[in-house]
Amino acid sequence: MDINEFIVNFANQFDETDPDEIKADTKFHDLAEWSSLTGMGVIAMAKTIYGKTISGREIRECITVEDLFNLVAGK
Repeated sequence: MDINEFIVNFANQFDETDPDEIKADTKFHDLAEWSSLTGMGVIAMAKTIYGKTISGREIRECITVEDLFNLVAGK
């Protein structure tokens, strides 16, 4: 699992946010487009692309995109 690939897949969950705005250290909760619906997309992405199950609670505990990557990679 590669963090750069994960960032691309994470960025694909957004419709209006510029993908170049999303980096490993991005505090994703601060993105204007972040919502519970986007969180559900991240849960689906983790399951379909990586075969990992994560919860909304676990996402809420993450701060940065790298934290999310580590969460999924550690499952």
